[in-house]
Amino acid sequence: MHQTNCLYSHILVGLDLTDETPQVLAKAVHIARSCNAQLSIAHVLEPITFAYGGDMPLDISEVQAQQVERAEHELQQLLKNIDYPVAQEHVLVGQPANELHYLAEQQEADLIIVGSHGRKGFALLLGSTPNSVLHGATCDVLAVYVAPLTQIG
Repeated sequence: MHQTNCLYSHILVGLDLTDETPQVLAKAVHIARSCNAQLSIAHVLEPITFAYGGDMPLDISEVQAQQVERAEHELQQLLKNIDYPVAQEHVLVGQPANELHYLAEQQEADLIIVGSHGRKGFALLLGSTPNSVLHGATCDVLAVYVAPLTQIG
């Protein structure tokens, strides 16, 4: 069911693996299916040293490796619940927007999809991952609004 007027042939979805992630993935699958587009999935973990200012007296590489392994497992579980082929899946360590920009360019993705919690106030002023992805992207970016699970009924 390929639509000739569809703009997208390769969609990269950045997932944060929160409870709302299935909403973002469902929207991405719907768009990919309507465009008959290749679908790639990425989850980006920030380096543990970022959280602690890089001033850690112990070796945290093992902890980071465990985080990557746990994220890979969560991603696998999530992808079992969709009925669309995923061309590539990635768990990366770095700054989310930078890693998604780089991955999109490397894979020649023409759309990046991320979830947005629609935060206001300070969270909006300080920036968010969707806002960071938008600035600096070399392709279209779609921020999918995700309602907190308590609002879904």
